[in-house]
Amino acid sequence: MVQPVVAGPWSGSGVTNMSFSTLLYRYFFFGWLFKDVNRGNLLERAAAWRHNRDQARWLPTYMRRWVGCGLFFYGLGMTVESLLHAPAFSVLFYVPCALSVPINAVIGAAWVGLRIVPAN
Repeated sequence: MVQPVVAGPWSGSGVTNMSFSTLLYRYFFFGWLFKDVNRGNLLERAAAWRHNRDQARWLPTYMRRWVGCGLFFYGLGMTVESLLHAPAFSVLFYVPCALSVPINAVIGAAWVGLRIVPAN
């Protein structure tokens, strides 16, 4: 059986063997893409920095995912509030919507920082 080609930062990393919770985590959080630039000697740190700059191309994808989730939860909150007239219940949907804003701010700052800051 021929396996399909998986395009993305996870290609070749055994995606088929990961649990659903790991895949869900990797779908929304990007920390696993980057290497620590504070470890190793000068050459290893420079290689980690170049790796991180290359991986920054995926950050807009994560931003789009969080914007989509934020809009989805905002729509659910509006629907629950208007149809059920239950503002207390709609908070369950407005809070994740509001949390997507600072997450996008962090992703945007990381993306700009990795694109603008020159290599040492």
